[in-house]
Amino acid sequence: MLRRRLNRLFGGDEGRVHSRTIYVGHKSCPPNEAYIPPKFCDNRIVSSKYTVWNFLPKNLFEQFRRIANFYFLIIFLVQVIVDTPTSPVTSGLPLFFVITVTAVKQGYEDWLRHKADREVNEYRVSVLEDGRRIRKMSAKIKVGDIVEVEEDETFPCDLILLQSSRDDGTCFVTTASLDGESNHKTHYTVADLESDLQYLSATIECEQPQPDLYKFVGRMHIYRNSQEPDVRSLGPENLLLKGANLKNTQKICGVAVYTGMETKMALNYQGKSQKRSAVEKSINAFLLVYLFILVSKALVCTTLKYVWQSKHDETWYNEKTQKEKETNQYLKMFTDFLSFMVLFNFIIPVSMYVTVEMQKFLGSFFITWDKDFFDPEIQEGALVNTSDLNEELGQVEYIFTDKTGTLTQNNMEFIECCIDGFQYKHGDGSSELDGFCVTDGPVNKIQQKAGREREELFLRALCLCHTVQVKESTKQRQDQNDQFDQIDQVDGLGLDHGFLDPPQKEMGFIASSPDEIALVKGAMRYGFTFLGLESKNMKILNRNKDVETYELLHVLNFDPVRRRMSVMVRSKTGDILLFCKGADSSIFPQVRQEEVERIRMHVERNATEGYRTLCVAYKHLSAQEYARADADLREARLALQDREEKLMAVYNRVETDMILIGATAVEDQLQDEAAQTMEALQGAGMKVWVLTGDKMETAKSTCYACGLFKKNTELLELTLRTLEDGGRSREERLHDLLLEYHKKAVQDAPPVKLGITRSWSVAGHDYGFIIDGASLSMVLSSSSEPNSRRYKNLFLQICQNCTSVLCCRMAPLQKAQIVKLVKNSKGNPITLSIGDGANDVSMILEAHVGIGIKGKEGRQAVKNSDYAIPKLKHLKKLLLAHGHLYYVRIAHLVQYFFYKNLCFILPQFLYQFFCGYSQQPLYDAAYLTMYNICFTSMPILAYSLLEQHICIEVLLEHSTLYRDIAKNAMLRWKLFLYWTALGIFHGLVFFFGVRFLFSNPALQDNGQVFGNWSYGTIVFTVLVFTVTLKLALDTRHWTWINHFVIWGSLAFYVFFSFFWGGIIWPFLKHQRLYFVFANMLSSVSAWLVIILLILLSLLPEILLVVLRKPRGPHARQMKHRLPSSGTSTIFMLSQTASTHSFSWSD
Repeated sequence: MLRRRLNRLFGGDEGRVHSRTIYVGHKSCPPNEAYIPPKFCDNRIVSSKYTVWNFLPKNLFEQFRRIANFYFLIIFLVQVIVDTPTSPVTSGLPLFFVITVTAVKQGYEDWLRHKADREVNEYRVSVLEDGRRIRKMSAKIKVGDIVEVEEDETFPCDLILLQSSRDDGTCFVTTASLDGESNHKTHYTVADLESDLQYLSATIECEQPQPDLYKFVGRMHIYRNSQEPDVRSLGPENLLLKGANLKNTQKICGVAVYTGMETKMALNYQGKSQKRSAVEKSINAFLLVYLFILVSKALVCTTLKYVWQSKHDETWYNEKTQKEKETNQYLKMFTDFLSFMVLFNFIIPVSMYVTVEMQKFLGSFFITWDKDFFDPEIQEGALVNTSDLNEELGQVEYIFTDKTGTLTQNNMEFIECCIDGFQYKHGDGSSELDGFCVTDGPVNKIQQKAGREREELFLRALCLCHTVQVKESTKQRQDQNDQFDQIDQVDGLGLDHGFLDPPQKEMGFIASSPDEIALVKGAMRYGFTFLGLESKNMKILNRNKDVETYELLHVLNFDPVRRRMSVMVRSKTGDILLFCKGADSSIFPQVRQEEVERIRMHVERNATEGYRTLCVAYKHLSAQEYARADADLREARLALQDREEKLMAVYNRVETDMILIGATAVEDQLQDEAAQTMEALQGAGMKVWVLTGDKMETAKSTCYACGLFKKNTELLELTLRTLEDGGRSREERLHDLLLEYHKKAVQDAPPVKLGITRSWSVAGHDYGFIIDGASLSMVLSSSSEPNSRRYKNLFLQICQNCTSVLCCRMAPLQKAQIVKLVKNSKGNPITLSIGDGANDVSMILEAHVGIGIKGKEGRQAVKNSDYAIPKLKHLKKLLLAHGHLYYVRIAHLVQYFFYKNLCFILPQFLYQFFCGYSQQPLYDAAYLTMYNICFTSMPILAYSLLEQHICIEVLLEHSTLYRDIAKNAMLRWKLFLYWTALGIFHGLVFFFGVRFLFSNPALQDNGQVFGNWSYGTIVFTVLVFTVTLKLALDTRHWTWINHFVIWGSLAFYVFFSFFWGGIIWPFLKHQRLYFVFANMLSSVSAWLVIILLILLSLLPEILLVVLRKPRGPHARQMKHRLPSSGTSTIFMLSQTASTHSFSWSD
């Protein structure tokens, strides 16, 4: 970032103008002018966070931003500097352990990022210099270099295509790592360039770097001799983006226009920042409360100490030294205040952070080990990259999902077609009547079909109206057989078995859209085979095995506003035909209306079934019509200003008065159990937004198929198409539409009752929202700041009141902007992003929780995610089971830690009122150190790893249970105050109960009295047993490990107390507990008080459990709970009893 800013600062006028000038091959243009090389950034990529020099200070700064870490550092320094009642080791060791472990973990992660950057930057590429091919590192490429890229290689920077090995001057690329689409896209060379680039003298004037993948505006000035320079317009079809791969083209040459951190891929990369969970924020808030309690206690004791000393004379056995008498009174008061702070500092649970880190680290293994997440296809299971966010999986409110490869398999299949209102469905004739309906109009008799001439015209349209290319080499055909070449074995049509002949051989196709391949393969099933394009001639093999040749005159490309594409072809007989295919809403207005009704029924039925529908039309062009269209198209394509608008006008003029032939239905196969997963997640109260770079129609079909949009869902559309309706400016139209939709979805919507989800919502009040990338840009960056803020608020309120939201034609950075917008909205909802491609990395990094899917589109998403799963269906169990349990466990862990430390330190505070505020510890130093580390740490760690208050099968079956813990329900202030009150109650019972016992000082048979260390030891014994048994009462799922650590901890405490007090330790100056514990247990009174105080402390809890009637969703699940017996399995992570992922039985 700093380097980019310095480049902008010193890089000529680049930072001040809206365009940059690039000298192709670093040659002066015109040749007689002096060449001054412009300054641009280099081609290095930097994704790492630290360097060797800044790692220590930067990492320590980040870690000490944690309130607890900073607090323990201060306490440690006080213990080192001031003479305090306890040793610095008690707070220094745990702090050093936490800081070191975290630093090592983060350092290793950043080292991996450095390693990945080095691989990219040191990758060798070919650069043409003075006619010679030179190999150099990718990082050394400069803007203006002519780079050569070979087949299957990745483009090292953003290039303008100058030369291709293909005869037609095109090349094919895949952009899976950029926008998630694994289909081949066609790019074009700049027209009429020298064949030898060594002699090319040209400059490129283009816009400054910006992140939109689909936009590029520029022009090339070509200098030849002393003539005026030729000007060529440049668009996105000429730009090859860094990260894309060259396919089906031997090699290309291109000139670098954007390099390094200024490439569109780098501008779409969202830097990785440290994510913090909502639980961690709650811990920090609770710490502040306890810190206030601590400071209050220290202030009270310091004040009362000096009040007490002013009323009592100095005791003979505790006289002040001369140095103490000479010390400044205020300094002495401050030192006393710090000493009290250190004495009471155990109220802040230092070991909680260590326990939480261990719980998260060990708990993450349960996700990795879960056999339900294992995918036999890729032979991999789930992966945890960040264990810090386990509990966040139980708090998700919004899910942002990619479409291609996440919701769908990106595998289009031709289902059926309709010609002149008659349905043709490939498959077995006996099943043809399934799902048919007499309301389909003319299709009430399955035997009827269209005339042969119309059939052939329709099939020719499918074979000609596309941008599909036939694969060239047999080697490639073998390599990619699985992806493109699987053609179903043809077994007759069912309608007319003579109608279809199987193709002679399997063919491989590449295209910019998978549905185009599906349509070409569909035509093959009905006897028409596309043979390929050779020097502007398209060849097809018809049913009679005759080869038909058509000259390709023009391709009228698809765009999201028109939502259709056309081709103009000339047959051998000289007829000029225009074939057009597109969405029904864009084709129907352009054809004769009497033909529409015959097709509409089919299209609507197919759409409700979730199929991707396209309508097909054609038109005969006269010589005059074609001549005019040809001239207009050529003129529009050369325009430098408003090129897209001029082309659109020509396209719309040509595509009128067409004749509708039929329609097709193509299925983009969903991922396994995609619809069930979405239903379960919505039932759990989560809102699902689909963010995709794909076209609106495709994405909308997928939303219907997944059940995100229902049949009665009213769609509110905010796209370029709706913004251009009405003949007003886009800004005005945007304003009107937002207000209209806000009135519908927010103001007029009936209030939703708590607990009612979309599944039970009233029909007619179910809204879905659709927005595209261009409209989103207008919403997020309106020309005026007040408008922009207002638009954002309206947009968010509309979306939050819709059951599902679809955002299409999104650039990767726009996906991240959407996530950020929702994340920072009112209430700060917890967001989750899930995707499988590098185009999803930005939103994965932006969301609170990022999930990568181990798909076919590289592993960028997996590398940058917090968790990775093989399939979308695994998200259900990850959230509803693992997430739910992780949250419940850690929430209980946090509340319990604060509770047990309050119980621990309150008697110490009360003791000061009875010892003249002399900072006398109630407990021995060994007890102070061991309480949190040994005596009470293992039971809560085991609980936080193994507890299952509801079994996993029930959690998966009843997704609504997820709502019980939503919005951080178990760490709210009400519950926190309950645990605090419980801690205060127990602390008072421990202290005053034992004080009541000591009202009779002679507690031993021989008449000897107990001293202050016996007093403290009895209090400590009651404390350890009570807090441990309290956890035992809270445990619902008993395993042998729980039994071992709970009873083992209590046994260890007794053993340690005997051992520590039974031996004279030479390294101790004061043996305070020598035989104290053994003497204490020799008194019947002490035994009686210990047992009575434990029972008295736990009695309210026991009565509450016994007398309280079960309420809420848990009540009806009581019978499903796991048995609280020692014979249950430790952790059951599978859905059925027969397929336990683990069963460590007793």
